[in-house]
Amino acid sequence: MKRCLFVDDSSVIRKVAKRILGGSDFTVVEAASGLDAVEVCAAEMPDVIVVDGGLPDMQAVDFIRRVRAMESEVKPQILISLVEVDVASIMRAKRAGAQGYLLKPFNRPQLLERFRVLKIAA
Repeated sequence: MKRCLFVDDSSVIRKVAKRILGGSDFTVVEAASGLDAVEVCAAEMPDVIVVDGGLPDMQAVDFIRRVRAMESEVKPQILISLVEVDVASIMRAKRAGAQGYLLKPFNRPQLLERFRVLKIAA
């Protein structure tokens, strides 16, 4: 079973993600802030991370760089979650080590399709 970390200060977004992925091949872990998410990753690196592009305590690219700098056998797929297509933010996230982006709010087909494109889900 794959571990997926959703990092978002919105409890609604985290709850929706957990509801969508919870019944499938994923264990969903939640973090409300970048610092909480760094601690989660340090304790047990998830297979997939979806990080909010607008965290209140940390820039998403800084979080991505911190995760990429950690010593871990697991090299997670990372998506940045945005409310609109922002090419500059997507490119900064990719340069920091993200594989792609996800627009929110998202629904089940959108989330699962994004995961399939990245070969995270079947």
